[in-house]
Amino acid sequence: MLPVPRRWIRKFPPSFSSPSTRRRHCLWMLLILLLVCVTIQTFLIRHARGVKLMGLLSLTSSLSEHKPTLPNSAAANEDPRWRTPTQRPANTEAACRPKSHIVFLKTHKTASSSILNVLYRYGESRNLSFALPLKQSSQLFYPFFFSSHFVEGAGSRRRFHILCNHMRFRKSEVAKVMPQDAFYFSVLRHPAAMMESIFIYYKSIPAFRKTPSLDRFLDSSWRNYNSSVSNNHYAHNVLAFDFGFDNNVADEDLDERASAAIATIERDFHLVLISDYFEESMVLLRHALCWSLEDVVSFRLNSRSQHTRHRLSADTAERVQRWNALDWRIYLHFNASFWRKVERLVGQEAMRREVSELRGLQAKLANTCLKEGGAVHPSRVRDAALKPFQYGAAVIQGYNLNPQLEGRTRTTCQRLITPELQYTKHLFTQQFPEVAAKLRQRSKGSV
Repeated sequence: MLPVPRRWIRKFPPSFSSPSTRRRHCLWMLLILLLVCVTIQTFLIRHARGVKLMGLLSLTSSLSEHKPTLPNSAAANEDPRWRTPTQRPANTEAACRPKSHIVFLKTHKTASSSILNVLYRYGESRNLSFALPLKQSSQLFYPFFFSSHFVEGAGSRRRFHILCNHMRFRKSEVAKVMPQDAFYFSVLRHPAAMMESIFIYYKSIPAFRKTPSLDRFLDSSWRNYNSSVSNNHYAHNVLAFDFGFDNNVADEDLDERASAAIATIERDFHLVLISDYFEESMVLLRHALCWSLEDVVSFRLNSRSQHTRHRLSADTAERVQRWNALDWRIYLHFNASFWRKVERLVGQEAMRREVSELRGLQAKLANTCLKEGGAVHPSRVRDAALKPFQYGAAVIQGYNLNPQLEGRTRTTCQRLITPELQYTKHLFTQQFPEVAAKLRQRSKGSV
């Protein structure tokens, strides 16, 4: 067999088989594999992010469309609190500084006396100044529109830390006695529940005086109600009245007037609470003011005993909503905005937790401070300085202090249960001792 010609035999370059060459080729292959892996990983990450973003957008869209169920005539106590699973924003407390310039519009029969006590205790413990009613009055000349000269010491163009007594709101006058950065807030209550309370508490006003029941009043409301008679404003859209609006509105003007009132309140107030959810309101308030839970714990003050409370039928609640249609529109709007602010400022998981903590704090304080552990009939309140003011057909309960308390604990507990009138007088005496002394002398001279 003939040998294969040498030119037909393919020879590899001598350098290919050298160790250094093989290493270089291996490194190139590894580099190419690494680039392929990085490309695949980048694609997978981007795809995952896209899926996650689409899910987040879908969740956000569903949350924006989901609003809490508002109380209606058939279910005035329906609870819209825990509708969507959101988490509290992580940065709400990090840059938070406690607010001490505060305006509270104290509305009627909305648990506002308990909120007033919270503000009184916070201010007194920090030596803050109060815009108190002139000449030691209990209200800022309500039902007249608020004027700056209703405040003791306002003539010196002084600015106060806290304004919180009953008034008929007028922003331009309030601004004359309060700092520009003041935090404005108020509280609303479901108009049906509020009307039931008002009918009992203000039974002596002309609109209610001759009417045996709320249902009978609603049967002939236009005949029994005369807006020109003193104090009859309590019987009709009193929330709107307290905010400074005309509480008498014709049906054909309701939409326009309600929209204008809501827009004005949104402009003038940073926060509107809902007393039907009092504990949640206190948690939201403490976040808005950058306070602690201990700062907003309270006992119920100016509260009626159970035997003077009457459960309203669905039909009666509907008729109250029609009669107080302006208040009802305002309530519906701010009940919805309340829960949106809970979502934004607190989050539902944190709200659940803090409401539970707040209840625990209140229970501990009741166990420490109160002799009977809770409220008692006014006839059983032993300390005259702690007896609550009685008015109308309501029976306002009070508290007895644990007699074994001493020092700071006793002071703290006594502040928690001091009724509004006595606490206002106490603060007035502290803040204006000379004026208070003159008023006492004048009172003795007139006896």
